[in-house]
Amino acid sequence: MIRIPILRAGVQEPFPPVETALVEPSGLLAAGGDLSPQRLLDAYRHGIFPWYSDGEPILWWSPDPRMVFATDAVHVPGRTRRWLRHCDWSIRADGAFADVMRACAAPRARQSGTWITRAMFDAYTELHAAGHAHSVEVIDTAGSLVGGIYGVAVGRMFFGESMFSSATNGSKVALIALCRALRDWQFPLLDAQVASAHLTTLGAFEMPRSRFMAHLDLYATQPGPPPSAWRDEWPWTRARQLADPAA
Repeated sequence: MIRIPILRAGVQEPFPPVETALVEPSGLLAAGGDLSPQRLLDAYRHGIFPWYSDGEPILWWSPDPRMVFATDAVHVPGRTRRWLRHCDWSIRADGAFADVMRACAAPRARQSGTWITRAMFDAYTELHAAGHAHSVEVIDTAGSLVGGIYGVAVGRMFFGESMFSSATNGSKVALIALCRALRDWQFPLLDAQVASAHLTTLGAFEMPRSRFMAHLDLYATQPGPPPSAWRDEWPWTRARQLADPAA
C-alpha cells in the first residue's frame, strides 16, 4: 500500500522535502491540497508539479532524474532545419494561452483521456492572468493555431507543462522558439519534467534531481523579464528564423 503525505485544501502548508518522494511510482511526493496560485508557485519553486487524472486526488510529483533542456543547446535536426528555411509560419507569445491549453487537453491517438482537467485549466489560466504562466503559439499563413506550448516561469526558471501540434512540426517550432527566447532572456534550463524519447531527439537530457534542485535554488530567485515582455518583446516571430544555426 502506497503511503504519502496528504495536504489540506485551503491551508498553506509546506510540501514534504523532495528527497522523500517515492522511487515507485517515480517521484510521487504527496496528494491533496488545492491548485491555488500560491500553492502552485510554491510547488514549482521547490521542484514539484501536479499531475493527475479526473477522479483522482491532486497528486504532486518531483521525479529523479528530471528531464531538462539546456536552452542554449536545443537540437534542430537537419531535416527540420531545411524545412524551416521555407516555412512561412509566424510565432508569438501570450496571445492565445487558453486556446493552447485547450489544444493540449484535446484527445490524442493512443491516449484514453487527459490530465489537463477543468480544475487544471482554471488554475493555469489564473496563473497566466497573474503573469506567471505563459504560452508560445505557432500560426500558419491562414491564421490558424497549428502548434503551441505552455508552462510556468519562476524567476529565471521555466517549467514546461504541455505542447501540441495540429500540423506537422507545430509543437517542434514552438519548443525551439521557446528555448531560443529563454536563452536570450538568460534562463539556463527548460524543465520538461519526465523522460521522453521524442524530447531526447531535440536535445533534452536527464539531470539528477539534486543537481536540478541546485539550479532551481540559484535561478528561481533571480528576476526574469516582466510578464509584458512575453507579448510585447517576444524575440522570435518567424519560424524561418529558427533555421539559422548561428542564431
